[in-house]
Amino acid sequence: MKFAIIGAGNIGSALAFGLAQSKLVRTEDICISNTHPEKLERIKAFDPAIRTTTDNHTCIEGADVVVLAMKPWKLKEAAEQLKPWLDYDHQIVASMVGGVGLSDLQEIFAKDGKVPALYYLIPNTAIAARQSMTFLSSAGATKEQDEALLAVFKELGDAMLVEERLMNAGLVLASCGIAYALRYIRANTQGGVLLGFTPADAQRIVAQTMKGAASLLSTDHSHPEAEIDKVTTPAGLTIRGLNAMERNGFTTSIIEGLMASIPQK
Repeated sequence: MKFAIIGAGNIGSALAFGLAQSKLVRTEDICISNTHPEKLERIKAFDPAIRTTTDNHTCIEGADVVVLAMKPWKLKEAAEQLKPWLDYDHQIVASMVGGVGLSDLQEIFAKDGKVPALYYLIPNTAIAARQSMTFLSSAGATKEQDEALLAVFKELGDAMLVEERLMNAGLVLASCGIAYALRYIRANTQGGVLLGFTPADAQRIVAQTMKGAASLLSTDHSHPEAEIDKVTTPAGLTIRGLNAMERNGFTTSIIEGLMASIPQK
């Protein structure tokens, strides 16, 4: 499968980096375009085999999937530039533009009564390290296209094909969620410094602990409370710490943060 990525900002470049490390996509089958050559230099520095260009038309030639990775206000202009060159019968258009749903994409890409197979994608920046949680919702795509694209993004971490109504929730949990998880790591690291570790060592400890906690859930499909119970002995240290966190609004603040992040119409 050949990918053309339009936009080399944070998420576009992260996708290119992730795809370049995958087994389902050849590096030479990845093209990324951007109007600013300096952004493309960073891509080439990561892997010279990734094709780069400042011309969108050149980039999408021969691509199976055209990925839109840009700011929302640039989407319509980019679409108008691409529409004359898109193969509406064979090329997939996949948008990573936040807040622009499938009905909007159908309207933007309509041409002579036709629209291409469309996807709304929400990955997170961990896709660069092949550890993203990516959500996909499609319109006008075949089952085979769904399965093929899902397989690629599962290789870049994990991926779910969901109803469009769940995309905003996915955005908050997994895309915004990266920042929330990192803020927890930052707070825990500061606590580690207070306990006596250097900042570098504290961050190393916290990051590995987070990785271990996540692996317990993903490997054994265990429930968080079941794993918590294993380390909370009666009258022990862990339960004291958990209770102190809850008294200070730990769970409530997280849920309120998630709800505050839901995009407003």
